[in-house]
Amino acid sequence: MRAVRQVHVIGAGLAGLSAAVALTAAGRQVTLHEAGPAAGGRCRSYFDRDLGCRIDNGNHLLLSGNSATAEYLTTIGAAGSLTGPQVPLFPFVDVASGARWTLVPSRGRIPWWVLRPRRRVPGTRARDYLSLLALRRVRGDATVKDALDDGGALYRKLLEPLAIAALNTPPDAGLARLLGRVVEETLMRGGAACLPRVPRVGLSESFVDPAVAWLTARGGVLHTGRRIAALDRRGDVVVGLHGPDGPLDIDGAAVVLAVPPLVAADLLPGLTVPQQFSAILNVHFRITANPGPAGFVGVIGGVAEWVFVKPGIVAVTISAANRLADLPAEEIAARVWPDVCAAVGLSGAMPPWRVVKEKRATFAATAAEETRRPGARTRLRNLVLAGYWTATGLPATIEGAIRSGRTAAHLILAS
Repeated sequence: MRAVRQVHVIGAGLAGLSAAVALTAAGRQVTLHEAGPAAGGRCRSYFDRDLGCRIDNGNHLLLSGNSATAEYLTTIGAAGSLTGPQVPLFPFVDVASGARWTLVPSRGRIPWWVLRPRRRVPGTRARDYLSLLALRRVRGDATVKDALDDGGALYRKLLEPLAIAALNTPPDAGLARLLGRVVEETLMRGGAACLPRVPRVGLSESFVDPAVAWLTARGGVLHTGRRIAALDRRGDVVVGLHGPDGPLDIDGAAVVLAVPPLVAADLLPGLTVPQQFSAILNVHFRITANPGPAGFVGVIGGVAEWVFVKPGIVAVTISAANRLADLPAEEIAARVWPDVCAAVGLSGAMPPWRVVKEKRATFAATAAEETRRPGARTRLRNLVLAGYWTATGLPATIEGAIRSGRTAAHLILAS
């Protein structure tokens, strides 16, 4: 790939925005082509007419150890847009027994907290936490269940829900080494890397709007409603893009393809991409609740998994939700509402609600699908890939998407 100053980024989700920011910071001229009406992809906010308020299309819990995310937010001037407790704490409720507890890791790398019964999962012993070290040794295709399930409370009340949230895949299929990478970069680095963080206002206000403003202030151009349907090639070089307005000659400019995996496979015949996907369901209730010390609660033994309390909204996330995705939205909301009441102390009739279904939210984090994740390089000299579904070494997370964009940018800059 020859060095060029003009770069076209196809797709303005977080991977595409991350690539565009890194390239612009290095002095490149970037044009973004987004098929949808707005940037952000699956990480954005919008006004819901039925609820009469602004909501996020999904809930995302970040951790202070997400280094690429922190760097991205700092670059675009949005580092202060996240909020959360000043100490690492993770409240849980078991809806079957009514038991509540809060996991409170110590800030340093030495895990003194496991010696304090009130700071760990009830029913566990300090030595139970040595099982986390097993994740460092996991190789090959071992699943989370195979590697960690000893039938004890630690697995049922912490490791299993953590795996489902991180991998969006049931533990009996989820790849243990992917979970290990997440734990290695957060919990294993101590509580200082585990401070929970959520957007103070919304996903778009933290991750999307500041990035678009930062890019346009530096000469970047964002075209929305512009679906790139085909790539023109001459040998091993992309020479043109086919958009809704006809062909666009890019004159040898570099290209970052930051679209969903199946779209990428259509544009690049022969490209191997993940083919199996897992759903995520988010249920938003128009009601005010006490956010508690963390602003969220993990739910054990219910349909809901995580309950987030935002101004005027209580939002529920259900990961690995293929089993529920085809149910009527009203039934999903009715199943979840009792868990919400148990988690944040509400009662009464179910308030106005909205169910957001993402049936192909992420690739299934299985051994088979992991082998289908391509690297950023392609056989085309001026085209690289970005996306949570590329070979980032992480599961499908915001951190992985942002890292993939940065990797794509570095390849272009180093060529």
